Amino acid sequence: MIKRLIIALVLLVLVVGGIVGFNMFRDNAIEQFFANMPVSAVTVATDKVQAAPWKPGIETIGTVGASQGVDLTVEVNGIVKEIGFSANQHVKAGDILIQLDDTVQRADLAAAKTQADLDQQALDRATELRRRGVGSDVALDAARATASTSASQVQKLQAVLDQKQLRAPFSGTIGIPKVDNGQYVAPGNIVATLQDLDTMRADFSVPEQQLGLLKIGQPVQFGLAEGDMPFKGAIVGIDPKVDPQSRLVSVRAEIANPEGKLSPGQFVRVRIVLPEENGVVAVPQTALTSSLYGDFVYVVRPAAKPEAASAEAGAAQAQSQAEPTLSAHQVFVKVGRRSEGRVEILEGVKLDDELVVAGQNRLSNGTPVKVDNTVSPTASTNAQAASK
Repeated sequence: MIKRLIIALVLLVLVVGGIVGFNMFRDNAIEQFFANMPVSAVTVATDKVQAAPWKPGIETIGTVGASQGVDLTVEVNGIVKEIGFSANQHVKAGDILIQLDDTVQRADLAAAKTQADLDQQALDRATELRRRGVGSDVALDAARATASTSASQVQKLQAVLDQKQLRAPFSGTIGIPKVDNGQYVAPGNIVATLQDLDTMRADFSVPEQQLGLLKIGQPVQFGLAEGDMPFKGAIVGIDPKVDPQSRLVSVRAEIANPEGKLSPGQFVRVRIVLPEENGVVAVPQTALTSSLYGDFVYVVRPAAKPEAASAEAGAAQAQSQAEPTLSAHQVFVKVGRRSEGRVEILEGVKLDDELVVAGQNRLSNGTPVKVDNTVSPTASTNAQAASK
């Protein structure tokens, strides 16, 4: 009985030992397989760190308005007789836009002109009689006063008649008519809006710390989207008072808008151009990655060549001729200003360092990389700048 128990224990130990040994052998074989397996390189785009001219600017947002723009209304009440414009029509200063019914005023003016002619004739007769010594000074003065009163009445009625016409105060583009023929209108009723779209103005604000960088005539760029600012202008006004609530300074600039692509009330991005600086180390913003520990970039450097640990490793290295020779290394940096898609680097990188500008989302410290700059953000940015 004891002999059988001993034999069973020996067999159990052998079986358990065989299972444990097989598992250890399997794990070691898997580990060796993955250790000797070549690591595939991550394709990235790079750009070298260089000192280049820096074009600083102040970027903000603003609202576009016409340099001249009014909501038109009539001066007197009346019935609309004729509308002399259509929507989005370009009108010139002095063009008749709205004609009110002026039948009564024309009749009154005709009667006043007839009376003025009679009074002028009476004045001429009184003047002739006085020259001959027949008439008196009193009669001449009375005739002169009557003629002057009649002439003034004609001017008054002419002014009333002119008020029945709404004329364009300046040249520009008129909007949609808000009245119809036969409609009764009164002063204060807006009939249309008139905007001069050839020259626009933009109102925006900048922080009080940057007030000293602004001056009248300073160039400004405008655009509807970030990175695309085709409109040019200049500062024409700077508010001398800082808003105590927001600590912002109001600024106004004029924009040339010959093609009419900007409309009053539109939102625009604003970039105030500051004097150019030379020798500034700046890199594309796509190269910069922000984390809880700080801002960092990936620098591409030659990969370290590990020594062969065994004959099998040496054979595998000799067999694989396509093993990557570059790797990405994480470097923390101190950043400064940002402008036109580039960021200033104050500390952390050196000139001629090769930074990863695309594909870093798949990288970690020491990852093998393969450089392919055929498609990169910097190449597309340079192409756009060249096209402009």
